[in-house]
Amino acid sequence: MLVDGVDDANDDSGAHEDGDAVGGSRAGGDAGRRPDAAGGPPGVDEADTLVLDPVTGSGRSGTGTGAAVAVHRAGRTGGEAGLRRQRRAALRHRAGSAAALVLLAAGCLLQVLGIAYPHAFLVVAGALLGLLTDVLLPYGAQQVVRELRRAQLTPPVRQLLRDALLLGGLGGLGVLHPAGAGALLPGAVLLCWVLHFSIQAVAAAVRDRRRLPVVTRNIDTSALRLSPAPPALFAQRATVRLTAVAALTTAGMSAAAVSGDPVWASVPAWGCCAGLLLGTAHLAGRLLPGRRVAGEEEALAWLDGWLAEYRPTVGMYFSGGTTSAYQANMWLSTLAELEGRPLIVLRERFMVQKIDATDVPIVCIPKVSHLMHLEHSTLKVLLHPANSGKTSQVLRIPTLKHAFINHGESDKLSSCNPYAKAYDQVWVAGEAARERYRLAEVGVDDKDVVEVGRPQLAPIRHAGARAAGGGDGLLTVLYAPTWEGFTDDPGNTSVLTAGENIVRALLADPRVRLLYKPHPMTGSIDPRAGAADRRIRALVHRAGAGRAQPDPEAVAALEEATRALEELTRADLRQHADEVERMLHQQAPAPGRAQQTAEALRRWEEAYWAARPAGQHQVVDGPRPGLFSCFNEADVLVSDVSSVVSDYLSSEKPYAVVNTSGMDEEGFRRAFPTVRAATVLGPDGAGVPGLLRTVRHPEEDALAPARAALKVRLLGPAEPPSLVRFDKAVQALAREAEVRARHLREDGPDAAASGPDQARVGVLGEDGRP
Repeated sequence: MLVDGVDDANDDSGAHEDGDAVGGSRAGGDAGRRPDAAGGPPGVDEADTLVLDPVTGSGRSGTGTGAAVAVHRAGRTGGEAGLRRQRRAALRHRAGSAAALVLLAAGCLLQVLGIAYPHAFLVVAGALLGLLTDVLLPYGAQQVVRELRRAQLTPPVRQLLRDALLLGGLGGLGVLHPAGAGALLPGAVLLCWVLHFSIQAVAAAVRDRRRLPVVTRNIDTSALRLSPAPPALFAQRATVRLTAVAALTTAGMSAAAVSGDPVWASVPAWGCCAGLLLGTAHLAGRLLPGRRVAGEEEALAWLDGWLAEYRPTVGMYFSGGTTSAYQANMWLSTLAELEGRPLIVLRERFMVQKIDATDVPIVCIPKVSHLMHLEHSTLKVLLHPANSGKTSQVLRIPTLKHAFINHGESDKLSSCNPYAKAYDQVWVAGEAARERYRLAEVGVDDKDVVEVGRPQLAPIRHAGARAAGGGDGLLTVLYAPTWEGFTDDPGNTSVLTAGENIVRALLADPRVRLLYKPHPMTGSIDPRAGAADRRIRALVHRAGAGRAQPDPEAVAALEEATRALEELTRADLRQHADEVERMLHQQAPAPGRAQQTAEALRRWEEAYWAARPAGQHQVVDGPRPGLFSCFNEADVLVSDVSSVVSDYLSSEKPYAVVNTSGMDEEGFRRAFPTVRAATVLGPDGAGVPGLLRTVRHPEEDALAPARAALKVRLLGPAEPPSLVRFDKAVQALAREAEVRARHLREDGPDAAASGPDQARVGVLGEDGRP
């Protein structure tokens, strides 16, 4: 993390693998899920079927004393079953690791015995057993692989040992005659190893030469002399290459041991030498001056020239982990509709491919020393959807103004992080967020808070767009809980203590269709949340089994919509394409591609929902369909205290918030303003039938006026539109940047401390708003 521009300032390693370093709450995209704490397979234990009914309080076995007992018994039984699963998984893990080590040792021992007591069976069996175990090791004993690496027993070392023992066994069997092919066999095997390490060195040089200081998308980079990546077998996949050579040479020497003819070993050995030599020569050709891509200085000069030609005015700056790209993706449509020339600035190389389809130019600048090239561009404003350790590196560019736009607002403390005071302005949706910062006292001045609404909520349809229940009378309930977060607060997520009860209560109503959309990071911090999520998924899948089959015509329409969408979003990249090859194929897009993609996505979502069988309960996972599409499909939302609630309020449809905080309902409503227009559900799920009744009978919905008022307070007024207010805020902040730049030019750096703040009042008015 950068504090004074020294530590990690020029880090070019890639990513925050653990997500946001400083702030931020939600992560999504293509996040992986952790298994149970012990590494056991996902599944459903007996506790799933022994929980008392959360609505009636009666047990499925015919006994019970209420929902509270049900929750306690479920937690106790589930905990005991979880411990049993962990013990069984730990035993399986230890047994697998021990078996792998025994097999490796047995193979080595057999080879040694084959040398001491020459016998073809011992020589061949030891070599093949060791090689087969080594090939399967990464798939079943990762811990053993790590421990062997720590002991410096890497795959090349283990294979080199097997080859040496195999040659010793062939010598004991008399296969290596002093004259003829046998005499040359050790030299061929040794040459294979020399060429293997030579190709490793050349491949590293080629990869280093192709690692540009800037990675782009949607930009014409023809001046950088980009070229396709070299064959992956030579340039990247060293383990696969080593395994292939080892398999061929081991098979040949084993055949020679059995037959006594060294030709069986010499032919594959010299063949591997020829292949490795050709691969080395091919890679070395990539280092010739005429075939190199642009060097660092040339690439940076190109960047300066492109910035001068494109003349960006507003940018979005983003740095984050592998699962956090959604925080930037939610702002792509807004950024594309702003006046001026937008730009996306990234810091992690992998993130270039995580950004969704857009026509906005993307520039990734990993090193902070290269990031300073933005100082001399026409860029005036940077928008920040998330906090990260690398944010501080760009804040020190004096020609830029910075606004924190966040990636969602909620009543959680993470929505008013003290890091926000580092920005020139903090842009919020409505008055509630302004008040939240004022009450939090985190150092953000009220004059620096600008209300801009939430422009990306435009696709969410209003409650009056369709009648509750659609045309089939089935209520669609969206259960979208948040994840457990980085703290131990029991109110973070309802998945752990209430999720199963709520889902059972919803599934108990035959006129309900349940959509379960868990947060993609559920279980990434607390394995218990991941286990609860899997049990909920199993409940939904079991309840949906045996329902009506989808309409074949609707399924065909979905397949057609999928093909159309993939045609627009597919990059047509090879599996092992490197950054340079991706840049070569992802240059300036055809005009209007983003609009075509948005329309194709809209049609895909319509086809997706049409292809679902009537009343089918469903787990909605992955990036599509998106959360807003689920909002439009739902009649009512059940969620936790999170930005999901604030965004859903734009529809003014009924919603419920699960109270797992331990507070009473009055205190819960008082502590979290977004709950004031919600139905509050307890951990037992007993309030679900009442919630469904108010949705089916709007005349009983006493919270409708409160939702309309809370929507304005949270998201701002409908007029002028949010996008208009957002764009005006960008233009106003850009004018501040121009004033600051003028002060720097006229009065020098000493004017920077006072000039911008004084200018802000003149530009934005006395209240600090545009």
